[in-house]
Amino acid sequence: IMVTGREMSELKLVCPRLDLFEWIVAENGAQLYHPADGKSMLLGEPPPAAFVEELSRRGVDRISVGGCIVATWEPHQGTVLATIHDLGLELHVIFNKGAVMILPASVNKATGLAAVLERLNFMPHEVVGVGDAENDHAFLSACGLSAAVANAIPALKERAKIVLTHDHGAGVAELIDRLLAEEATIPPA
Repeated sequence: IMVTGREMSELKLVCPRLDLFEWIVAENGAQLYHPADGKSMLLGEPPPAAFVEELSRRGVDRISVGGCIVATWEPHQGTVLATIHDLGLELHVIFNKGAVMILPASVNKATGLAAVLERLNFMPHEVVGVGDAENDHAFLSACGLSAAVANAIPALKERAKIVLTHDHGAGVAELIDRLLAEEATIPPA
């Protein structure tokens, strides 16, 4: 299972081998994608067009709109929050190392993971998760074993059971190698 904040259109560009995964949780938990049949499902409501239009009108640039997610970058978080308030919307903001992601209130990586685990008949304690940013807190809390790559934010490293010595993809490879070589010594959840 891949769990990511990326929108599917971007993910397909940066990861052409999506067939390596049984399921993908995209848009920070808002979209499920099944590579075997190419079907996807949104787990929340699409963003109101008026919200995106108002963000643009208020000078927010670099806006990306997915099936459920609206994303931009810092320093626009104040404008995003004010727009949510002024329009009376029930949306929440999640940060990801400078990215500002706006989602339906009940959606995050943990809820997306839970939806996939239900389909696969797995329990959360059977899952190993790895992350690096603010949007990974709920996700890693939902996993039986949590890991943070070396370039993770300090708050995530403090909560993870394992802090890896390598960053980015090399950290993920380090975790896999450790799980395969030292399974008996990995701390239980």
